[in-house]
Amino acid sequence: MVLEFPGSKDTVPGMIDRPQLRRQIQVALGRSRAVVLVGPRQTGKTTIAREFLPLDHPNYFDLEDPLGRTRLAQPKTALERLRGLVVIDEVQHAPDLFPVLRVLIDRDNRPGQFLLLGSASPALLRQGTESLLGRIEVIEVSGFNVAEVGTENLERLWLRGGFPPAFTAATDQDGFRWCRQAVARFVETDLPQFGVNVASPAMLRFWMMLAHYHGQVWNAAEPARSLGISEPTVRRYLDWLTQGFMVRQLQPWYENVAKRQVKAPKIYFRDTGLLHALLEIGDFGALLAHPRSGASWEGFALEQVVRITQPDQSYFWATHAGAELDLLMFRYGKRVGVEVKRVDAPNLTPSMQIAIHDLKLDALYVIYPGTVRFALTDRIEALPITQIVTGA
Repeated sequence: MVLEFPGSKDTVPGMIDRPQLRRQIQVALGRSRAVVLVGPRQTGKTTIAREFLPLDHPNYFDLEDPLGRTRLAQPKTALERLRGLVVIDEVQHAPDLFPVLRVLIDRDNRPGQFLLLGSASPALLRQGTESLLGRIEVIEVSGFNVAEVGTENLERLWLRGGFPPAFTAATDQDGFRWCRQAVARFVETDLPQFGVNVASPAMLRFWMMLAHYHGQVWNAAEPARSLGISEPTVRRYLDWLTQGFMVRQLQPWYENVAKRQVKAPKIYFRDTGLLHALLEIGDFGALLAHPRSGASWEGFALEQVVRITQPDQSYFWATHAGAELDLLMFRYGKRVGVEVKRVDAPNLTPSMQIAIHDLKLDALYVIYPGTVRFALTDRIEALPITQIVTGA
């Protein structure tokens, strides 16, 4: 496996092209009767959907618009005669719609094809999507990645995160304010809509505490003691943030090697703009000086690699003796390791050599913020983060 990817054609903030995402949706629509785009609010799901069908088209239904809800009050009647692509935005507001869609998708004469947009994860939409099991394809829409915004905007993307309103804000301070408001909106509005019944101040305190665990192996005991709640409750809070695409729980990989291995997940914020808002980091100087700067960079780099390469499976690996690997990816039958180092020139470490041997890696890439790609061994390469886009 070689990290080779298409570059961005448009790096001007504002209207940013997302060719990889567009192609992914086109391919899915070419083989499936229904495709679901899921992800947090404000990641561009509606924008990309309008590239396939304009908002004023009669086949476009926005369920956050009272008119859109009225038009779908009798869903079978409204949908059964439509031909071509049908877009239903914010579909989580109409869970009763899924059984109707199942009937329409299973018809012998299949005039309509459906693109559904939901501000929730597959787990949070499970009750509705279970009726469409085997009939739909799910695509996650996250914020911008470096392939979309251009490598010249790497520092801005790291500081502000990939949510379009934050990334394209006029100033860093405006982006910071948007991220703070997004955190509050998710806790106070989105989670209750997903059926999560927890006091918003408690969830906000937990989220702020979680920011200091970014990049660390998860242990529920300490936050549970600090918040005065049980460990199962803390784990449930973490799962809600994970299902809402706010947090990535990178699970440990362990196999039959003669070493004691770490078996708890690592915790990463999926968007560094939200992480920095919770850590009160408002500009790039403050980010570089912050004690969590290294952990922030590690999470940012890993998220970029996972989003751009789209591996079949991803894990981290660590032993109690100290050997570790930041990211283990499986794709097309290959095992590829990734280490993240925020240094000018990474060196070969014993941990890398142990990982290559014990995990039988086909290749190991050391992602760093430099400009030169070079070999450390025949299977270990130092790779600038900007080159995960081009593989040059």
